[in-house]
Amino acid sequence: MTSTQQVAAETFGRTETAMTLETLETPCLVLDTERMERNIARLRTRLDGLGVSLRPHLKTSKSAEVARRVMTTPEGPATVSTLKEAEQFASAGVRDMIYAVGITPSKLARVLELRARGVDLVVILDNVDQARAVAEASITSGMRIPAMIEIDCDGHRSGVAPANQALLLEIGQTLAAGAELRGVLTHAGDSYKGGGPQAQERFAEAERAAVVEAAQFLHASGLPCPVVSVGSTPTAHHALDLSGVTEVRAGVFVFFDLFMAGVGICQIDDIAMSVMATVIGHQREKGWIITDGGWMSLSRDRGTSKQAVDQGYGLVCDIEGKLYSDIIVADANQEHGILAARPGSGAQLPDLAVGDRVRILPNHACATGAQHDAYHVVRGTSHTVEARWSRFGGW
Repeated sequence: MTSTQQVAAETFGRTETAMTLETLETPCLVLDTERMERNIARLRTRLDGLGVSLRPHLKTSKSAEVARRVMTTPEGPATVSTLKEAEQFASAGVRDMIYAVGITPSKLARVLELRARGVDLVVILDNVDQARAVAEASITSGMRIPAMIEIDCDGHRSGVAPANQALLLEIGQTLAAGAELRGVLTHAGDSYKGGGPQAQERFAEAERAAVVEAAQFLHASGLPCPVVSVGSTPTAHHALDLSGVTEVRAGVFVFFDLFMAGVGICQIDDIAMSVMATVIGHQREKGWIITDGGWMSLSRDRGTSKQAVDQGYGLVCDIEGKLYSDIIVADANQEHGILAARPGSGAQLPDLAVGDRVRILPNHACATGAQHDAYHVVRGTSHTVEARWSRFGGW
């Protein structure tokens, strides 16, 4: 047994024969680390060229093993979307995190607990009520909680418009009086609309301009603003100028998915995550192959349905991850997936027998990953499962 196989055997706690794709229980989540590493290197190289640091969002991976491979150091920096993530990653040694969802007063006790453990956890907010709650909790605890003001760069969701200087000033002053104003951040939600490279470049510039305008106003008002943070996977891959920005947050780039491919941010063969399923039957007169990979393993996300190419519940590959042309998961029940040719494509179903295995590329890596408790790690077309990396869920 090789050293890699020994590690895998210890990870699984099983016999050597359990360490191949053919012997895993299905449905299960498969991660191709060859693709993952390529995706990480691509964005790091790009951001290095623009002179900004990467603060990866860990909400997609929810895995300490993945986090270690995407963060700059074992301690961070990182972005999280739940306090459960912050607590789990803190237990794994991460010390520098932004909790990038608007804070509620009821969650501040958990924030303070993490900060008491030596975790530099930063919260975000976009209104005076939140700022007051953070300032009051800071004064009561004797521990200044750092907070960032969320900026609305495109009307997509939350945040303060940079032109609303009165509100920016009131929030900033409220924080400075009792807590800590760490800076400003924004997220270009409109970038998920696609539109091609030129549109993405415009989204990226609008993102940059909005957050830099807010930061400059706060500085001019005598308030600190050391961190200027932007972030979305599409804009991270299309920004031409990040002057005034200190860091970029992005997450799904580690795995990519069919939605990102539909937006034009990646190619199909960049997608590192897949769900392996087993053929359990046929409905030949209907042109169906039935698998044990239903929406409980794939998720119900149908985000590509509004794109130019509807990928159903996912694209179908062979066991090695090689794509079958125009074969999709056309429908799904809780534990059944229905494979069929894409309507109008003229594609022929692959000759798959009961017991054969397929891998499904997901529409939305975050949603699909959330259905599973572990990644089964492979490299490229190898059938050897090198490790089982745990992932977690919850809030």
